[in-house]
Amino acid sequence: MLKGNKLSGSIPSSIGNLSYLTFLGLSHNMMNGTIAPNIGQLTELVTLNLDGNFWEGFLTENHFHNLTKLSTFSVSSKRGSLTFNIPQNWAPSFNVVYLKIHDCQLGPEFPAWLKTQSNLMTIVLKSTGISDRVPNWFWDFSPQITTMDLSYNQLKGSLPKSLHFCDFAYVSLGFNALEGSIPVWSGVTFLYLSNNFLSGSIPSNIGQGMSQLEGLDLSGNFITGSIPSSMSLLSDLTLLDLSNNSLSGKIPLYGEGHKLSLYTIDLSGNNLSGGIPAWMCTTPSLRVVQLSNNNLSGEISSVLPNCPHLYTIDLGDNAFFGSITKWLGNNRTWINELRLQGNALTGNIPESLCQLPYLHLLDLSHNNLSGHIPPCLGNMTGFKAPSDYYIGRDNSVVYYEHMDLYVKGRLIEYTSQMHVINLIDLSCNHLSGEIPHSLTELSYLVSLNLSWNQLTGGISTNIGALHQLESLDLSNNNLSGPIPPNMASLTFLGHLNLSYNNLSGEIPTTNQFHTLIDPSIYEGNPHLCGTPLSVKCSEHVDESTTANDTEEDQDSSHNKLWLYLSIGLGYIVGFWAVCGSLVLKKSWRHAYFQFVDSMKDWILLVTIVNWIRIKRKLNLEKD
Repeated sequence: MLKGNKLSGSIPSSIGNLSYLTFLGLSHNMMNGTIAPNIGQLTELVTLNLDGNFWEGFLTENHFHNLTKLSTFSVSSKRGSLTFNIPQNWAPSFNVVYLKIHDCQLGPEFPAWLKTQSNLMTIVLKSTGISDRVPNWFWDFSPQITTMDLSYNQLKGSLPKSLHFCDFAYVSLGFNALEGSIPVWSGVTFLYLSNNFLSGSIPSNIGQGMSQLEGLDLSGNFITGSIPSSMSLLSDLTLLDLSNNSLSGKIPLYGEGHKLSLYTIDLSGNNLSGGIPAWMCTTPSLRVVQLSNNNLSGEISSVLPNCPHLYTIDLGDNAFFGSITKWLGNNRTWINELRLQGNALTGNIPESLCQLPYLHLLDLSHNNLSGHIPPCLGNMTGFKAPSDYYIGRDNSVVYYEHMDLYVKGRLIEYTSQMHVINLIDLSCNHLSGEIPHSLTELSYLVSLNLSWNQLTGGISTNIGALHQLESLDLSNNNLSGPIPPNMASLTFLGHLNLSYNNLSGEIPTTNQFHTLIDPSIYEGNPHLCGTPLSVKCSEHVDESTTANDTEEDQDSSHNKLWLYLSIGLGYIVGFWAVCGSLVLKKSWRHAYFQFVDSMKDWILLVTIVNWIRIKRKLNLEKD
C-alpha cells in the first residue's frame, strides 16, 4: 500500500507485468497524467484504489478488460479532468461490492452498466456530471445498500415514496434537481436530501417509518406545513437540519418522557412562530442551535434560560425583545458563537459576556442596545488566539454550520470558514461613550463593526496592534481627532469605513493606505484632508487660517461694540444717579448747591490771593 504519500508522476506501463498483484492502493498522493491501460492486465487484482490524485485523460473498457476478480474500485481526480469513455451497453467482467467515483466525468447519462453489478453494497457517484433521471432498476439495489452517495450531480425525477434499505444505511442525494415529496425509507440511519426541488410536507409518520434515523437533512428545498410531532420518536436523532424551506407553525413541544439525543438543530430560514420550547435546554447533548430568520418571539431573558452545554446560539432576525443582562449567565462558558442580530433587544451589553473564554464570534447588531461598550470585552481570550478549532465538535455527522455575517461591507454566508473568523459586530444600536482602548488587545480580531451608533472620542492610538484585522467599520458615529498613523501597519486590512464622523487632520498615505483609496471611506469628515480626498492639506490649512482670522476680526468688532455700549451706559447711569437724586430729594439739592457756592467762594479767594502774590513778586524783580 502506497496510500497517503507524496508520489508524483503517472502509473508506469510496466504495472501490467505484476500478474499476481491483488491490491493496488495509490490514493491521496500527487500522481497525475493518464492512467495506463496496462492496469487491465492485472487478472488477480481485487482492490484498485486510485482516488485523491490529479488524474486526467480517459478511462476506457481496456482499463478493466481482464479485472474479473475486482471487488473494490475507487477513483477521483482533484482536477476533475478524468473522463469515463465507456459505452452505455458495456458489460463489465467484474462485479464489485464497493464502487466510488468522485470528481470525474461519468455522465451526462446515468451509467447503464451499473445494472450488472448485483453485489453492490457501497456506491458513490459524487460530482460526476450525471444529468439524467435515476432509472427504476437502480432502486432495486436498496435492500443491500449500506452507502449510497449520488450528491452534487443534476439527477432528475422523483424519489420512490417507500423503500427498504439495509439497516444503518447512509443515503446522500443532496445538491441535485430531484422533485416530488419527501420519502419514508426504512433502515436508513443518515438521510441527506438537501438542495433539491422537493416539495410538500414532511410525512406525519416519519418518526415511525424511519425510527433508526440519526441524521436528517432536508434543507434548501420547498417543504411546507409544520414539523410533525412524530419526530419526538426519533430518539437517536443527532442532526436535524430543516433550514431554508417554507415551514410554518410552532416548534413541537416534547414531553418529559421523550428521550432526545440531538446534537445539532437547524430550523433557520423558515416561517416558524411562537417561542423556543424548554426541551432544547433539557437535552444535555445539544450543542448547536440555529433558529435565525424566522418569526420567533418572546422575552430574551426567558429564552434558553439554562443551556450550559451550547456551543453555537444563532437567534438572529427574529422578534425577541427585552434585556440580555439576566439571560446570559456565568454558566455559559462553552459558547463559541453568539448571534442575536436583528431583534428588538434593549438595555446594556452585559459584562457577563467577558466571562466566555471560547467566544470568538459576537453579533449583537441591529438591536436597540444602549449604554457604553464594556471595557472588559478586551479580556476575552477567544479573540486572542487563532480560532482554528471547535470545542467538543462531533464529527460523526455531516453538518456544515452557516451564518449570515456582515463583513467587509457586504453580507456573506459563512460556512466552512465560520469557525476561523473572529468577529465583533455591535453596529446599528444606540451605544454611546468612547471606544474602549482595551479592544486593541484582541490581537486575533478579524472583523470589527461599530458603525451607526453614537460613539464619541478618538480612535485608539494603539489600533495598530490588531495585526489580524481585515475589516474595520466605524462609520456614522461622532468620533473626532486624527486617524492614528499606526493604522497603516494593519497589513491585512482590506475594508475600512470611517465616513460620517468628525475626524480631522491628514489621511495617512503609507503602507496599507495605498490600497484604501476610495473617497467614500472618508467622506462626511469635513476636517479630513489629503489623498484620496479632493481637499489638499495645504488648502485645508489656508482655509482654516482664513477662517480663524475672520473669527478674530469678528471677535474684535464685537469687543469694540461692547466697549462703546458700556461707556454710554455708564455715563447715563452716573448722570442720573447724581442728578436724579438732586431732583427727587429737596434737602440734598439745597445741601449740594450750598456746597457748590462755598466751593466757588473758596476757589475765587484762593485765585485772588495767589494772583496778588505773583504780582508782588514780579514788581520786586523789576526793582
